Amino acid sequence: MFDYNKIHEFEKPYIIAEIGSNHNGDMDLAKKMIDEAKRCGADCVKFQSWSKDTIFSEKVYKDNYFLRDDYRNRTDYTLKEIVDEYSIDRNDHYLLKEYCDKVGIEFNSTPFSKAEVDLLVDELNVPFIKIASMDLNNIPFLTYVAGKGKPVVISTGLCGLADVSDAVDCLRKNGCEEIILLHCVSIYPPADDMVNLNNIDMLRNTFGCKVGYSDHTIGTVAPLLSMAKGVCIIEKHFTLDKNMVGWDHKVSANPEELEIICNAAKVGYKMLGSYQKVVNEDEERRNAFKRSIVAARAIKCGEIITEDDIDFKRPGTGIEPKYYSFIVGRKATRDIQKDCILSREDF
Repeated sequence: MFDYNKIHEFEKPYIIAEIGSNHNGDMDLAKKMIDEAKRCGADCVKFQSWSKDTIFSEKVYKDNYFLRDDYRNRTDYTLKEIVDEYSIDRNDHYLLKEYCDKVGIEFNSTPFSKAEVDLLVDELNVPFIKIASMDLNNIPFLTYVAGKGKPVVISTGLCGLADVSDAVDCLRKNGCEEIILLHCVSIYPPADDMVNLNNIDMLRNTFGCKVGYSDHTIGTVAPLLSMAKGVCIIEKHFTLDKNMVGWDHKVSANPEELEIICNAAKVGYKMLGSYQKVVNEDEERRNAFKRSIVAARAIKCGEIITEDDIDFKRPGTGIEPKYYSFIVGRKATRDIQKDCILSREDF
């Protein structure tokens, strides 16, 4: 369960399966995706709460922005029709929330208007408010969100550092101190040299906020690497089939990939370990693999031991190699056979 005070960096990250609009407006498909996300081990499924009236202006619809001519093999299929089909209405929100509760996975959604914030917070009681990076500089919207008394998880992909700073300041000035920033590159997908996971450290050091990672790469490498940066949240687009028609399927994780991420999250943070050098092997194992000073040849009693007379071999139960200079130049007190492990009594 999401609890801001129990979600920490450098511990097990909270995994969000970002379904977004990959349900394609089909609630039966959405339920199947919820089932799979739960099976894979995700902590939360997240949708997107918008309608044709809250996401685009009329100009975008007139321009048919990013509409592909072969969309479902229909040249007369308008962007407004697609948005209308892929949106989830009030009843869908309740249906999805109820189904998530039944399955045992947290429900959330990204609001794109104040009315959708009200629906998600006041009626559905989502555990946090997720803000898309397109609203990072939407100060009136952030002011309203801050007044809801919920933790805010905010993506940073579309804006520069000044906008991130303004957003954090706005939230804090309006009473929201529980902020998690998500490093994000809003390209679908970004090239490897654009991912910039070192920005995770930068955001943490600059703003003193908990930091997570919202991933738009193909595959699992980037989210797995982000764990080494100590992220407290990993958000990954999710689909049942990357070949489905729709906006984000191709850059989404399929169930196999999501399961890899979730399984890694359970143990990966433990592998980061401590900043102190710890020798974990027991003494017997250490001795088996370390070396001791041994006689490189048969040495007669009374001979002066030279550097050529010694060698270094396993096990490490005798004199450590670093003390060789204390042996060279000393007289043997007995006959020593070749390969014999030397002791202090031998010289």
